[in-house]
Amino acid sequence: MKNVLASLVLVASSSLASATDMLVTPDWLVEHRGEKNLVLLHVGVPADFEKEHIPGAIPVNPQDLSIPRAEGALILRLLPPDQLRTKLESFGIGDDSRVVVYFGKDWVSPTTRVYFSLDAAGLGDKTSILDGGMRAWKAAGGAVVASTADSTSAIQRKPGKITAKPHPEFVADLDFVKANLGTTGVAIVDSSNTKFFDGADPGAMPRAGHIPGARSLPFNTLVTEDNRMKSPAETAKLFEAAGIKPGDTVVSYCHIGQKATVMYFAAKRLGYKARLYDGSWDEWSRKSELPVEKGPAKPQS
Repeated sequence: MKNVLASLVLVASSSLASATDMLVTPDWLVEHRGEKNLVLLHVGVPADFEKEHIPGAIPVNPQDLSIPRAEGALILRLLPPDQLRTKLESFGIGDDSRVVVYFGKDWVSPTTRVYFSLDAAGLGDKTSILDGGMRAWKAAGGAVVASTADSTSAIQRKPGKITAKPHPEFVADLDFVKANLGTTGVAIVDSSNTKFFDGADPGAMPRAGHIPGARSLPFNTLVTEDNRMKSPAETAKLFEAAGIKPGDTVVSYCHIGQKATVMYFAAKRLGYKARLYDGSWDEWSRKSELPVEKGPAKPQS
């Protein structure tokens, strides 16, 4: 066990530069906020954004970057690459942009969903999350404004131009998941709360339980009580306990593909190859021909 943990920590330390870039602090944002190429994305509902946000921020939510939902369709699905690029360009994001995403009211998983969307668009190396969100910003003395007082948010931003190569392979589809059940080197991870994984609560889904062989690592265990991401060392211990091994490809899912992006972000921060099963349990549980397991997670060797 000690050797496994040492390997996990080595994975984390080997990607320390990228891990640092994936999260920024309020102090970093104070230092860089005036830079011309910085794009701040505020994740939350419009009413909260209008009440207060970091000056110059642009409101966004995961639905803005998802296929509009039709009756009977899956709840949250990433836009196709061309449409996703066009939408991001409308926010003024281009090849030279440095994007920082933050949540207004403790919306950790919608924020990581926006990060995932930018990563899939080929902008992951230019995108960070403000660790701790608005609460951390205000605690550090950062200024906030209301919409009526923020002229920079009211100005129509010039559309950006994105030529970065998209990464549709970051999205795992149903066929990929079915083909890799029990595959060595592929860790399928259920990021829902334990009661949903165990099958005690279907969570408004057609069937209760989890994908056969999936590991259980609830998304909320990856963040602190004040909604900051846990340290790489703490995260590595959680990965080890869940049976995720060094070198695994981590495929995360949840109910609709939002909470699982916290796992996606944590895995990337540790240097893992990460993919999101975008259809998640919403898709799997609808298909009665697909197997379902119930009960607690099995001990991992």
